[in-house]
Amino acid sequence: MTIDPALTLALIGLLGIGAQWLSWWLKLPSIVLLLLIGVFAGPVTGWLDPDALLGDLLFPLVSLGVAIILFEGSLTLKLQEIRGHGQVVTRLVTVGALVSWLVIGISAWWLLDLSWQLSLLFGALVSVTGPTVIMPLLRTVRPKSELANILRWEGIIIDPLGALLAVLVFEFIVSGERGHTALVFAQVVLVGGGAGVVGALLLAFVLRRHLMPDYLHNVATLVLVLAVFAGANALAHESGLLAVTVMGMLLANLRDIPMDDILHFKESLTVLLISGMFILLAARVDLNALWALGLGGILLLAVVLFVARPLTVWVSTLATPLDWPGRTLLAWVAPRGIVAAAVSALFALRLEQLGYPQADLLVSLTFAVIVGTVVLQSLTAGPLADWLGVSEPEPHGVLIVGAGRAARTIGLAIAGRDYRVRVTDTSWDNISAARMEGLDTYFGAAVSEHADRHLDLIGLGQMFAMSRPSALNALACIRFRPEFGAKSVFSIGAETGKPDGGKSQLTQRHQCPRLFGKSITLSKLESLLSQGHEVRGTPLTDAFGATDLERHYGKRALALFALDPRDRLWVYSDQSTFEAGPGWTVFSLVPPPEPESPDAEETVDRTPAPQA
Repeated sequence: MTIDPALTLALIGLLGIGAQWLSWWLKLPSIVLLLLIGVFAGPVTGWLDPDALLGDLLFPLVSLGVAIILFEGSLTLKLQEIRGHGQVVTRLVTVGALVSWLVIGISAWWLLDLSWQLSLLFGALVSVTGPTVIMPLLRTVRPKSELANILRWEGIIIDPLGALLAVLVFEFIVSGERGHTALVFAQVVLVGGGAGVVGALLLAFVLRRHLMPDYLHNVATLVLVLAVFAGANALAHESGLLAVTVMGMLLANLRDIPMDDILHFKESLTVLLISGMFILLAARVDLNALWALGLGGILLLAVVLFVARPLTVWVSTLATPLDWPGRTLLAWVAPRGIVAAAVSALFALRLEQLGYPQADLLVSLTFAVIVGTVVLQSLTAGPLADWLGVSEPEPHGVLIVGAGRAARTIGLAIAGRDYRVRVTDTSWDNISAARMEGLDTYFGAAVSEHADRHLDLIGLGQMFAMSRPSALNALACIRFRPEFGAKSVFSIGAETGKPDGGKSQLTQRHQCPRLFGKSITLSKLESLLSQGHEVRGTPLTDAFGATDLERHYGKRALALFALDPRDRLWVYSDQSTFEAGPGWTVFSLVPPPEPESPDAEETVDRTPAPQA
C-alpha cells in the first residue's frame, strides 16, 4: 500500500512528539523511545523507508538538521565554565575524552577489524555523553550534589567538544579521499574555522547595535547558520559542520550579545528536528549487519562500559578528594546521546556516497552503544547509587523565590518537618535574616543566568514564588515549570489595585496555581503575621477531622499546606483537589488565642484543636 508522503511526514512528527512526551512522563531519555520507534517502523515492519520517501533530499535535510543541532549545542559552551567547575570536570572533558577516544577506537579496530580511520571516527563519536541523556538520568538516580554537578557539567561541556573532535576526525578522513591529506585537511579547517568566525562576528555586530528588530533575531540567526554551513561547504567540501560549531562556540563566549531568546528558539527547533530525524535515521539501521557483529559487537560494548569509562574516570580523578563510591558511580554513568546518533548518521551517509567500505556499520554500532549504555545505566544506576550510599532522598523539598518575612515563616514551618528548603532573594537584608534563622539561601535572582549555573536544585521538587515584584513571580513560574512540573509551581497572588479592565492580568499560559488561595497576597500574609498569627500544625484523626478543624477556627485560620501519612507535602491553592483525612497533618496560619471572658456567651466550639 502506498502512503501519501505528506501523511507519512505528519505521522513521523506525531510519533516523535509523542515519544518526547512519553519520555518526559516516564523520566527516560527521549532518544531511546525515538530509536525504538524508528527501528520498529523501518527494518521491523517495513512501513518507513527514508530513502524512498525523501530520495536525493535525504542527505541535504539530514546535513542541515545536524548543523542546527551542533550550533545549538555549541552555544552552551563557555570556556570559563571548563575551568569553573572543578578539576574533575576539566580533566573529564580534556584528558579523559582523549583517553576514551583512543581506547574505544583501538578496541573497534582490534575486535571488529574496522579500518583505523573508521575506528577512530567511531571512538570520537561515542566519547560524547550530552545533557539530553544525562539530565533525565540524574533526576531518576538523584546522586549527591557534588556528583550530580560533575556529571551535569561534563555532559554540557563535552557535547560541543566531542562533536568538534568527531568533525575534525571526519574531515581528516574525507580529505584523504581527495589526495594530499594534510593540505586538504588544512584547507577544510581554515575555511570552516574562518566561516564560523565571520558568521559569529557578523551576527554579533548586528545584535549589539540593534540593527534588526527583536522579532527577526531568531529567524535571522537560523538563516545565517544555514548560510554559513552551505557557504563553507561550497568553498571547501565538508567544512560546514566545523563552521557552525565554531560559530556557536564563539557566540557563546562573546560578551554583551542577547543570545538567551535565540538559544531557547534553537532548543525548541532542535526538539522538533531530533524527534523527526531520529525516527528517519533509525529506520535505516541494518539489523542484519548489527546481528552479524556477533561476539565482537558485544565485546566492544563491554569495552565501552567496563574499560574505557572506568579508565577515563580513574585518570580524571587522580589526586582528588573524591572517594571510591563517588568514583564508582562516575565510572558507571556515561550514557551516549543525541550528538553521537545524529552526527554518526550524517557521516555514514557521506562515507557511503564516497564508497567507503564498512561505512554502513557506523550507524549500527553507534546506535547499539547508545541503546546499550542508556538502557543498562538507566536500570542500574539508581540501585548502584543507593548501594554505594551516594544518592539523595526523594526530591520533595521546596524552592521559595523571595525571602521576606512571610516567605521565611513558611520556609521555617516546612523545614521544621525535615524538608529541604532553599530561599532566594536579591535583597541582602532578607537573605541575611533568612541565614540568621537557619534557612538555606541563594543571594540573587532565581531567574538569572548565574542561577541557571549555580542555584542547586538537588532535592527540591516544588517552587513557591513569594517575592514582592509580581513580575518576578511570573518569571519564576515560567522558568521552573519545566523543571518541577506545572502542578508543583505556585505563586502568591498579585496585589490588587484599581480595576484596569484586565490590562495588568497575566495571560493564562503565564499563570500558575495561586498559593494558599486566589485572594491571598503577600501583604495580607505579612499583615496577619504582624497581628500575631502563627503557623500551627494540627494532626487529623478519626475523632478530630477536617470538618472539626474548620469548625474550630472558622474563617480565622488560613490553610497553608498538609502532610499526608507518607509525609508528602500537599499545598493549598486555588486549584487544590486533595482532601486531608485521618493521619494527615494540616498546617494553618492561625490567630493568637483570644482571652476568655467568664461573662461571654459561648457561640463557637471551644474544644482545643490538637497540635503537631
